[in-house]
Amino acid sequence: MASPAHTSDSFPLNQATLFEGIKDSLPIVISYIPVAFAFGLNATRLGFTPVESLFFSCIIYAGASQFVITTMLAAGSSLWIAALTVMAMDVRHVLYGPSLRSRIVTRLSKPKTALWAFGLTDEVFAAATAKLVRDNRRWSENWMIGIAFCSWASWVLGTIVGAWSGNGLLAGYPAIEAAMGFMLPALFMSFLLASFQRKQSLCVTAALIGSLAGVTLVSIPVAILAGITCGCLTALIQASLKEKKHEQ
Repeated sequence: MASPAHTSDSFPLNQATLFEGIKDSLPIVISYIPVAFAFGLNATRLGFTPVESLFFSCIIYAGASQFVITTMLAAGSSLWIAALTVMAMDVRHVLYGPSLRSRIVTRLSKPKTALWAFGLTDEVFAAATAKLVRDNRRWSENWMIGIAFCSWASWVLGTIVGAWSGNGLLAGYPAIEAAMGFMLPALFMSFLLASFQRKQSLCVTAALIGSLAGVTLVSIPVAILAGITCGCLTALIQASLKEKKHEQ
């Protein structure tokens, strides 16, 4: 029997449109612009030019990792060390595509998939997962392109404004600068809670325990890897036990 991911006999007539994706991206856009603005300011404060700051946001497009890599490079770390650290922090993105693919029931177009896959950030992934959980048949690649492109464009726009605003613009407002850094995790948590299901509680708990152990005993990159590993292993064990139970 063909898996749901490869089913191609039906395409919903009422698939979500590109415009709906743009509209659904607004919560992400609202949170991205101030954080990207803060990144642009911080990058120029560390000595990078506005063009270099824009390059980071256009190509790397990795949120908190951009703050890390610019800080490490400004502190004198080698490019390879900075790159490996960021790769360790963002290795979770390798799992986002397969996770979505396992839920998608329509045929995918390679050109369109390449477009929205580039914009598959934590928040876009969470929004896409929530949509697939709520109404799988309405999910579409046009919707994904809309939400992914607008999110990326807002991050780039925020970086441009921040980088060209000069240094010290928020120096007198430390509370606002701190709040900007909290908006991304707060938004991601809201998406996570919206799509949370009781059967996933054990995986989430295992991931949290692994992350806390990693950050307490080693470092943040190790905490991210530990959280991903513990969550994935728990999910695999659950799936294996469920399959054995059905066979019996």
